[in-house]
Amino acid sequence: MSNVRPETMERITTPELAAAFIEEQVKEVRAQVGDKKVLLALSGGVDSSVVAALLIKAIGRQLVCVHVNHGLMRKGESEQVIEIFRNQLDANLIYVDATDRFLDLLAGVSDPESKRKIIGKEFIEVFADEARKLDGVEFLAQGTIYPDILESIKQAEGKKAVKSHHNVGGLPEDLKFELVEPLKLLFKDEVRVVGEALGLPHAMVYRQPFPGPGLGVRCLGAITRDRLHALREADAILREEFAVCGLAEKVWQYFVVIPDIKSVGVKDDSRYEGWPAILRAVNTKDAMTATIEEIPYAVLHKITARITSEVEGINRVLMDLTPKPTGTIEWE
Repeated sequence: MSNVRPETMERITTPELAAAFIEEQVKEVRAQVGDKKVLLALSGGVDSSVVAALLIKAIGRQLVCVHVNHGLMRKGESEQVIEIFRNQLDANLIYVDATDRFLDLLAGVSDPESKRKIIGKEFIEVFADEARKLDGVEFLAQGTIYPDILESIKQAEGKKAVKSHHNVGGLPEDLKFELVEPLKLLFKDEVRVVGEALGLPHAMVYRQPFPGPGLGVRCLGAITRDRLHALREADAILREEFAVCGLAEKVWQYFVVIPDIKSVGVKDDSRYEGWPAILRAVNTKDAMTATIEEIPYAVLHKITARITSEVEGINRVLMDLTPKPTGTIEWE
């Protein structure tokens, strides 16, 4: 399959078109792979999840999925990956809990770019370690989608690109695989239609964007386990309340950040020093600019009450009202 999307290619907007696409890709994958094994880094994000479901349909347990929990996932995400892919889809899934490995390396590191590099490098090393343990794997599946291709083309032409197209890229030279990229001519909205046609849960298919370093760039400054735990719990409350009031699919991205600062508060009639939880909710079409979603005060009051009463270590809740520009979507 070419890396250029044909102008005549019909956009996948209906279950019927998605079914036809799935049938075509199943045939192509079977022809490409034969009886060999395929390796996939399954993050739980939309693209890798849809690729996994498609390849399971095509080649079953010839697909080996590796899910690396770096300890920076949102609450319940790794458990969801295991439940859906291992227990419901009977995937050949390897689960690696590398929490201690990542958090030990990140201890005391406060610079955002240093944190990103440590997380990215260590993820590749953990994935490569698991790949070396396997026999008969000749293919590497990736959740490449068409915007990745377009950004690579821009970069190759010397234009300024948002990011390079690498996905799981950067693997050691001794891991030589042929690529399997069944979604590489699709846009994100088409990937979601295909995901639902494959029977993946709506919440997984419409999972909001989540940075590769995960909560590592929302636990501002040097990451500590107690502050990371507070962040994970506060973020879960925000997501629960947005789902209840109908904002979950109205807002493009919403999350909590917790800076490494404390303020004085009161709890049980005593002085209580705690961190602030900062809420952010933005809408965007291209991630180059972003506007702020207006959240009803009643919802904010409920979220504030729950976070400050249920999450140990947090004594204030703030709202970030800065659009992009001047702010970026993420804080780090």
